[in-house]
Amino acid sequence: MLQQFTVDNFLSFKGQEIFKLKPGRGTLKSHHKVEPVKGFTVLKAAVMFGANASGKSNFVKAIDLGRKLVLEGTMTGSPLEYHPFRLHGDNKKKDTTFIYVILCNNKKYEYGFSYNAERISREWLKQITKKTEYTIFERNINGDNPFDISYLLRLNKKETEKQFLTVIAKATPPRQLFLHEILSRNVHDNVTNIEDLENVLTWFITNLKTLFPETAYKQGSMLKAVDDNTLKEGFGAILRYFDTGIETIDLKKVEFEKLGIPQDLKNFIQTDLTKSNTNEAFGALRFEDNLYLITMSEGEIIAKKLMIIHKRIDADDYELFSIGEESDGTQRLFDFIPLILDFIQGDKVFIIDEMERSLHPTLMIKLIELYFQYSEKMTTQLIFTTHNSSLMSYELLRSDEIWTVNKTEEGISAFSRFDETFNPRFDKILQPSYLKGDFKGIPKFDEEELLKLIRLLR
Repeated sequence: MLQQFTVDNFLSFKGQEIFKLKPGRGTLKSHHKVEPVKGFTVLKAAVMFGANASGKSNFVKAIDLGRKLVLEGTMTGSPLEYHPFRLHGDNKKKDTTFIYVILCNNKKYEYGFSYNAERISREWLKQITKKTEYTIFERNINGDNPFDISYLLRLNKKETEKQFLTVIAKATPPRQLFLHEILSRNVHDNVTNIEDLENVLTWFITNLKTLFPETAYKQGSMLKAVDDNTLKEGFGAILRYFDTGIETIDLKKVEFEKLGIPQDLKNFIQTDLTKSNTNEAFGALRFEDNLYLITMSEGEIIAKKLMIIHKRIDADDYELFSIGEESDGTQRLFDFIPLILDFIQGDKVFIIDEMERSLHPTLMIKLIELYFQYSEKMTTQLIFTTHNSSLMSYELLRSDEIWTVNKTEEGISAFSRFDETFNPRFDKILQPSYLKGDFKGIPKFDEEELLKLIRLLR
């Protein structure tokens, strides 16, 4: 689970901004908290409100970019994907920093790195306990010891293992993360004890899920659901529950190479499936008004076209539709069904940008209520951005689960958590105050500029 994320000098974030899921002092809705590691409690949800271009999507992009640099790395000869704050000259020369504080496999870790387009300047992994912390490895090009893996060397006694780890560290390219090298070079097969590295890598591979509205290819449980009769019925039950008019779904096998998708997307899918573990080696691809379920078997990519089944009203029969023939809201719901099915399995962190896109406000509320209802004993988190002010309610959320992001006149994005910044009474109706601007995070309208435009057009 995610306990804290720090971003510094990325897109609209000029300085350090800290997003945290440590509970505040509030006692209401105690079932919204979970203790996945003894002594460390986290919130199960967080909702970020804000105006257009305030920085909400940049927050999700930061979390996702760090994940991509760990799992996919940087192509040889290419610069690192570096997007500093550009409205101040000093920031163009400053490193971007991402720091993840995570709870996994009964341990708490801090993993972070700083970089620019040309090199990784710092990278570190620490294990944190209530009493102390251990540096598992640290990389610092400006330090006395540019690459400290002494803790790992102490854990692995054999000389061949020590030599292997030392070679990997020294051979890590300037534009590549050490954690990515551990993944891509199959260090597990040559070194006895790298449990801490594997715990963090597994969290990035299996637990962290990011979803954007326009993402063409998404990992999820869809294929597992429709290949299993029991889960297939569950898939249909979700669609019927949300009153879509859909009975269930079916699959039609198609040739992946004949779908006509761009080569770079093909390469991404192959890389994504190859690096996933066996339980996660599948995904969903939206292309030309169709939805395809993608998996890999013995190195071959297999695609199945998803068909939607509606019951006819004039006969005891069914009609097949493609997803492109459904409403925008139903199509958007199909983005969430894989997450719902993943959620049932637990141990996931879902980060969703603009969750409300094309969804009715009532459906959004129901989705969140269902999440809290069925996640009480699960180590699962739901973090999303939204414009839907009807969700800003103490009936639905705790004050420490509500965030706003606001952009200053200088173009700098900043986070605010309700219980720390505003802390209105627990019985206050929040939505009207939010829309009036009491909690910031809403659009600012320049009346003088509008009057100038009206005079110009007359």
